[in-house]
Amino acid sequence: MAKNKGRGGGASKGQVRIIGGAQRGLRLQFVDQGGDLRPSSDRLRETLFNWLQFELPGLRVLDLFAGSGVLGAEALSRGAATATLIEKKRERAVDLDRQLQPLFAERACVEARDALIWLQQPATPFDLVFVDPPYDLGLVEPACRSLEQHGWLAPQAWVYVESRSHDSPPQVPARWQLHREKRAGEIHARLFRCASSDAR
Repeated sequence: MAKNKGRGGGASKGQVRIIGGAQRGLRLQFVDQGGDLRPSSDRLRETLFNWLQFELPGLRVLDLFAGSGVLGAEALSRGAATATLIEKKRERAVDLDRQLQPLFAERACVEARDALIWLQQPATPFDLVFVDPPYDLGLVEPACRSLEQHGWLAPQAWVYVESRSHDSPPQVPARWQLHREKRAGEIHARLFRCASSDAR
């Protein structure tokens, strides 16, 4: 869930639509505190999930910087087995959990934690990870390193990374192979596939 640096001001209500799968058309509500959220556009999400459409059913998904929660919700709607969503702001995480539980029950787990701290615990491997933090905080590369070093990635896992188009390409672990990429305005989206451990 791409997020902008806050621009000040109060909180406003926003919403984002699930665009595919069993829950297509349903909307998630979120509080945009000071303009710090910018959910991925429908068009970019459609591209991402078209890339993954034949891979997604049954996958265990991790959304490290959940924000509005739409990436995790979209994955669940399209057949992912489970999704764990990490959101640093507690009030946002509680509200997200309240919305996802009636839709997905125990398939959705929302945790109010700092993603980089959360990654330091003993790992349960995931098949698909979304890495889409606030652009200005330098979180992409530390998150990618932690995913690799602490065993969070299942064999041949997928990792989706968003960054700004004008930023240098993120440095990712050597065994992550670029599978697809797309520029959309100021966003550069990349989907990596992790080579099996014996191919390092």
